[in-house]
Amino acid sequence: MTDQKQSDTGRPANSRNESLVPPEFSLLRLVPGSVMAFSLVTNILMLTGPLFMLQVYDRVLSSGSVSTLVALCILVAILYALYGFLEFVRGRIMARVGQQIDERYRHAAFDMVSHYAKLGMERVNLAPLQDLVTIRNFVSGPGPLAFLDMPWAPIYLFVIYLMHPLLGLASLGAVLLLAGLAIWNNRLIAEPTEISQRAQAAAQNLGAESRRNVETSSVLGMTKVMRDRWTLLQMDALEAQTNASDRGGAITATSRTLRLVFQSAILAMGAYLAVRQQISPGTMIAASIIMSRALAPVEQSVTHWQAFVSFRQAWKRFSTLMADLPDPVSRLSLPVPEGRVSVEGLTIFSQSDRRPLLQGVTFQLEPGSGLGIIGPTGAGKTTLARALTGNWPLKQGVVRVDGADLDHWDPVELGPYLGYLPQRVDLFEGTISQNIARFQPSARPDDIVAAAKQAAVHDMIQQLPDGYNTNLGPRGGTLSAGQCQRIGLARALYGQPALVILDEPNANLDAEGEAALIKAVLSVRARGGTVILVAHRPSAIAALDKLMMLRNGRMMAFGDKDEVLGKVIATRQASESQEATPPKTDGAQTLKGIGKPVKETFT
Repeated sequence: MTDQKQSDTGRPANSRNESLVPPEFSLLRLVPGSVMAFSLVTNILMLTGPLFMLQVYDRVLSSGSVSTLVALCILVAILYALYGFLEFVRGRIMARVGQQIDERYRHAAFDMVSHYAKLGMERVNLAPLQDLVTIRNFVSGPGPLAFLDMPWAPIYLFVIYLMHPLLGLASLGAVLLLAGLAIWNNRLIAEPTEISQRAQAAAQNLGAESRRNVETSSVLGMTKVMRDRWTLLQMDALEAQTNASDRGGAITATSRTLRLVFQSAILAMGAYLAVRQQISPGTMIAASIIMSRALAPVEQSVTHWQAFVSFRQAWKRFSTLMADLPDPVSRLSLPVPEGRVSVEGLTIFSQSDRRPLLQGVTFQLEPGSGLGIIGPTGAGKTTLARALTGNWPLKQGVVRVDGADLDHWDPVELGPYLGYLPQRVDLFEGTISQNIARFQPSARPDDIVAAAKQAAVHDMIQQLPDGYNTNLGPRGGTLSAGQCQRIGLARALYGQPALVILDEPNANLDAEGEAALIKAVLSVRARGGTVILVAHRPSAIAALDKLMMLRNGRMMAFGDKDEVLGKVIATRQASESQEATPPKTDGAQTLKGIGKPVKETFT
């Protein structure tokens, strides 16, 4: 969290984990050498059928030798069995490559979702997870094998050329024409595919937002408007997808038609050469079959091109996001924190418009202290709370816990000693006991119940049909906002953390809940823990001994609670006095807006 050069997204500049960042896009880099070798052998083995046909026409029929036919049949059966085995192995290897890609990057993909969500980059959303699925599915499917077969087409063309140069040149022209169609297909579908993906992502984001705010939109009559917005985005996505499908379908149909035309054309050319006795009838048939095999991977590449384009775009997006993900740092384990907090010159800017949210905030807290952060809406209270937890990148300044910069703590090791209740409490799908215990598999029932009792939510939980084993749906299921907040408070208090940060913990609480909150704060302080509480209602600061006043991102006052409240009241009275005095004729400005009524600092 120290002052260092950072990128526009708030991450340290040039932060890159070279061992994990996917290489610059290249399908061949993902293919093992064994698959390349198997592809060579299988494509050579594909000549078995044409050569068998050639031998049957030119040798067996002319000689009438049944023994020769039997020997050829046995040889062909062995070669086809080998071909089938290698094709099976090739597919299994590529499936394992897709699995290895998923295993290599799955943790990074999940970390990217969490990292960019903390930065407020909603456009990223679940894109890394979805892109990883796209990459894995394509690599594990038949698409890469079709592209791997394309480089071996010259082998078939060379064999046809050996049969007769004219047949070889005609086959080369057919392959080049279909390859040109494949390139044209890429250009035709690239733009509408990208447009469709962007529109689909926007529709998914809007759908998720509508689901989160379904109650508000329903009450305010916004359901139809939001549905219409979602429908327009879906229509844009479908229109672009249909456009890409139509273009790709036209090219695919054209390539298939041309393939049939070329097969018949090469057969007709072979018949003409056979009539002129320049080649044998067997050569005519074999050339037609071999050219069909040469055209097959080109045609298949056209068929799989749209999936290939999606794979390539997913790889590019994933690589870009991965490159901007901060490197995982191996940190030395530090002693158990006592709850000492030190903030020096803390400055934070908005991620969107680079507007300063906090400027030069400095304070210190000793273990056992209780700090209330007050101020009007937009003063920077929540931003400060998030910065103290490490959830917001700092532009300048430093946040220390027990003298150690937050960057020096391993988040996994520090987490159990931190209690955090965000402004919007979200519970996870699972039981109430799992949510309170932070889904720790080794959690002890006594600790779970102790945290629930400290948050005064034990009796409420016991009244539920399944008690602590009650399964919660997304965002708390059917629990009320107050119930979710009190369970969230129990989660924050679980394990007796040394530092507890609560952002508007009484926003949805009744009088009983507020009394329980005050008791919980006093309990934390009594055992030597530190509490930092963002307050909008005066009752929340009853159990605290220190107070901080924020306005426009600046710390206007900090110190003992009574002293700060006295300054706030004095400033308010001075402001009211100035507002009541008529403006002076010398142009001096009256002081307005410096002091607000005490109750306004909590709203």
